[in-house]
Amino acid sequence: MWQIDGSKGEGGGQILRSSLALAVLTGTPVRIANIRAGRAKPGLMRQHLAAVRAAATICGGELSGDSIGSTEISLRPGAVKGGTYTFSTGGAGSTTLVLQTILLPLLLRSEGTSVLRFEGGTHNPMAPPFDFLVKAFLPLLATMGARVSTSFERHGFYP
Repeated sequence: MWQIDGSKGEGGGQILRSSLALAVLTGTPVRIANIRAGRAKPGLMRQHLAAVRAAATICGGELSGDSIGSTEISLRPGAVKGGTYTFSTGGAGSTTLVLQTILLPLLLRSEGTSVLRFEGGTHNPMAPPFDFLVKAFLPLLATMGARVSTSFERHGFYP
């Protein structure tokens, strides 16, 4: 099991999202402690909780510690399964950061097509906006052979 100290680096949510994505990609169990220790409000906020649960959902993983304010989670990933999924941040939390956690595992480890629907913020401080995904990130992935299409219902702004 990987042991990750979430206080390292900038001590924010990026180490959480990256660790989850790599754990799901490799099928390696992970324990992440000191989540967001470098932030004014440490622990899981709604968008982080959505990312953690999304990672567990796409791989049928065993998850513990998944609650608001939690500073430690564990995930024992299973096989990544494509499918139709809906994920909500429960408010205006960043949907692009949730996508960042699960997109590569779905592209690289699942068979078939996946359809993802997100509910929440699309334009948030300290997070890439939806436009960045469409105009920069997804075209870069396309040069590597990824086939991703998007549709957009409406903007979601952080209050």
